[in-house]
Amino acid sequence: MYAIIRAGGKQAKVQSGDVIEVERVKNAGETVEFRPLLVVDDDGNTFSSPSELENATVTAKVLGEVKGDKVDIFKYKAKTGYRRRMGHRQTYTQLEITGIALEQKKKSQAKRQTKKAEEAEAADKDAASEED
Repeated sequence: MYAIIRAGGKQAKVQSGDVIEVERVKNAGETVEFRPLLVVDDDGNTFSSPSELENATVTAKVLGEVKGDKVDIFKYKAKTGYRRRMGHRQTYTQLEITGIALEQKKKSQAKRQTKKAEEAEAADKDAASEED
C-alpha cells in the first residue's frame, strides 16, 4: 500500500517504513499526520475522491531536523565592480512513515460483499445448468 501526500508545497509518494525529508515543520511533536491525496492498496485499488479519503491518514514519526546542501548565490554586474556572494542551507524535517490508514465506508464494503456473493451464486447456477 502506498499514498501520495502533500507536505511543504511538494508531493511525495510514501509507503510504511520510508524515511523522507520535507520542508521544516514548525512545532512538530513526536508524530505528524498527513491527509493523503491518493491511496493505492495492496490489491491495486485506487482511492482518490475526497469522500473516500475523508478518514484516511498517513502517520509519521519525526526523526529530527537536518540541513540540505548549500546553495551558492553569486551576483555580478559587469564593469561596475558589483559582486555579492552568499549561501543558503535549507532546513528540512526528517520523517519516518509509520502507517497508512484507509477507513472505508461500511456501506460500500457491504455492497461489494453482496455483489460478490450474487456473482458467485450466478456462477454456481450456470455451472449447475451446464451439467444438466
